[in-house]
Amino acid sequence: MDLQTVQDKIEIAELIYRYARAVDTKNWELLTTVFTEDAHLDYSAVGYPAGSRDQVLTLLTQALGQVPMTQHFVTNVEVELDGDTANVRAMFYNPMQLPGAAEMTYCGGNYHHEVVRTADGWKSARVTEENLWFSNHPAKSPV
Repeated sequence: MDLQTVQDKIEIAELIYRYARAVDTKNWELLTTVFTEDAHLDYSAVGYPAGSRDQVLTLLTQALGQVPMTQHFVTNVEVELDGDTANVRAMFYNPMQLPGAAEMTYCGGNYHHEVVRTADGWKSARVTEENLWFSNHPAKSPV
């Protein structure tokens, strides 16, 4: 593995971690910087319609703004580089306190990102959440 490959993989992993930090701190401006302007976001696994970056982030901002606490643990980041693009698979575990829920809710799964090198660094051009399980999730609240 050459130095550029190592650097790219570290920068891409940092992008994925920045994504989780932005969501958990409700820093919506930071979250926007994770994605290209024309990115496609697919959170249909948890009840949101897939769509453009701005459409989906508007929905997430409204929904997650009502959630008292989330904490995304992202691990096992696998990066398949191909020049200025890469496919990324990252596992997540997310304990959260949902509005009105007396007990914690937990979920886990995988994020699948297609990332591209831009003038501003690596950005996600497409993300799909693959939710594998939920524990104690109220059926009415897609998060």
